[in-house]
Amino acid sequence: MVYVGLGSNLDAPHAQVAEGINELAGLPDTEVEACSSLYESEPMGPQDQPDYVNAVVRLRTGLAPEALLDGLQAIEHRHGRQRTRHWGARTLDLDILLYGEQQIAGPRLQIPHPGIAVRNFVLYPLAELDSQLEIPGRGSVTELLSACPKGRLVRLDAAAQPVV
Repeated sequence: MVYVGLGSNLDAPHAQVAEGINELAGLPDTEVEACSSLYESEPMGPQDQPDYVNAVVRLRTGLAPEALLDGLQAIEHRHGRQRTRHWGARTLDLDILLYGEQQIAGPRLQIPHPGIAVRNFVLYPLAELDSQLEIPGRGSVTELLSACPKGRLVRLDAAAQPVV
């Protein structure tokens, strides 16, 4: 299974995340199997930006990890993503969190995602999809949650469901 995190805090974030999920379902040889609820979270890094809307999806894909990354970056580009400020505001951010049991440490791609174990806006949606999920080299989602403060993370009412 592949897990992808989505986040947006610009230009109608709820819609950006929902559209991003729909576009994930349109990637070649890829199926969206499950979507977490939407969550609202405070921004990482600079605090002079709006709160984020986040979600996590579980995919089944035949794409290799780097090909999937290329597809995610193409979706971000279509949404007007600009990489001008580290941890800055963005229309749509798509991150490969997990790709099966693989551990990759390359120049373009690190799996599991390096921040997975400490980001409440990733761990809570992951737990919603599979609380017993093992993060290679880090432990289970449940174990990681016990050490991750919820902070201002708020689960929103609607689940992020694709409209495919």
